[in-house]
Amino acid sequence: MTKFEKLGLEKKLLDTLDEAGFTTPFPIQERTIPVLLEGGDVIGQAHTGTGKTAAYALPILQKTTAKQGIQGIIMAPTRELALQITAEINRYAKYTGIRTVTIYGGQGMGIQLDALRKKPEIIVATPGRLIDHLKRGTIKLNNVKHVVLDEADVMLDMGFVEDIQFILDLTPEERVTSLWSATMPQEIMRLAETNMNSPKRILVDSDDLSGAGIDQSFLIIKDREKTKFVLDFIGGNIGQCIVFCSTKIRTRDVARMLHKVGKKVVAIEGDMSQHKREESMQRFRKSKVDILVATDVAARGIDVPQVALVINYDIPNQDMVYFHRIGRTARAGAKGRAITLVSYSSVGEWNEIKKQTKVKMTDLNEKLGVEFKIPDPLKRRAMPGRHFNRSKTSGRRFTGRHQNARDQNARDQYDKRKKVQHVTTRSYFSKKKRW
Repeated sequence: MTKFEKLGLEKKLLDTLDEAGFTTPFPIQERTIPVLLEGGDVIGQAHTGTGKTAAYALPILQKTTAKQGIQGIIMAPTRELALQITAEINRYAKYTGIRTVTIYGGQGMGIQLDALRKKPEIIVATPGRLIDHLKRGTIKLNNVKHVVLDEADVMLDMGFVEDIQFILDLTPEERVTSLWSATMPQEIMRLAETNMNSPKRILVDSDDLSGAGIDQSFLIIKDREKTKFVLDFIGGNIGQCIVFCSTKIRTRDVARMLHKVGKKVVAIEGDMSQHKREESMQRFRKSKVDILVATDVAARGIDVPQVALVINYDIPNQDMVYFHRIGRTARAGAKGRAITLVSYSSVGEWNEIKKQTKVKMTDLNEKLGVEFKIPDPLKRRAMPGRHFNRSKTSGRRFTGRHQNARDQNARDQYDKRKKVQHVTTRSYFSKKKRW
């Protein structure tokens, strides 16, 4: 089994890893670290919980020189993920003397300017706020040697592609670039083709996408029944729990429901202020609350080792998002559970997600004896007594010239109404002008 010292890392980084109890690299780290240390570009496809951050952070730390200005830029889609990346880099940088600063919208510009005056070597940023600093001249990228695009597919969905391109155009051509994405849509590949130098593609094996170490189960029920089963599952859970919802409104409703029944719960969704989001995350991380209800984007960057259960209140809109969600449990080789509540209207999408997994899931309908009957739209019958294509007055079918006459009459009536409407509108505005 490969050890970190075999990957070419310096002793000061190895000492930090040893203190943290990390001796054996994850597969993505084993394959990526040597390539980045040698100066090669990387396209990495990996889901959360696989050690992705360390895979790019350790080479950057080793190749960065202290007190030589900004040399590394890491772009992330959300504030929470940016803060999480910074915390992890700082842990690895313990003996390097390298400073990392987080730049994101929602935080006062003065706080960030104070941090930049300390001359950090690495910037972790959301694209929008980074551009604000670039336009102000408070951040310069002329000395950057390393660029990371983390969760590039999410940044694409959030409309950041043009911002990313703008930022990349300001960095030196001679740089090491790594792009990380759970999915690889065409827009991402075009971004890679125009901004990377013969990148090596490092894809997670399908077995790694199975969610190994996570007890996965599902329950098909009516949407209105979800509340009852969420309470049942949470009631039998030992440890912290994350409930994922599809929308901001759904997130608020579920959190409100859990609060009413006496659960210690916080919510994170896009419309919350940065202060509220950080406060909620701190309470969850410090175990002051047991349940976090969140949307997918707002939950990016959640890394709480104690999470024992993930509940998908709604199924995700993409299969890879499912692996991001359940990866919030069973962190760093631990065990965890993931339960997905599937409404009748989402069975088709759920079957597509199941095809991507390589482990057996528990069918809770069978285990709990919960029956479901999905209505078949093909069995719906027309209302009795309804006759189509018949006149209400004569009962005769409108066919041939009768049908044509009827259509012409309808068109004449429509043209007449439009003409009256046009004259009335013109008359109104001419009067209004005189007034």
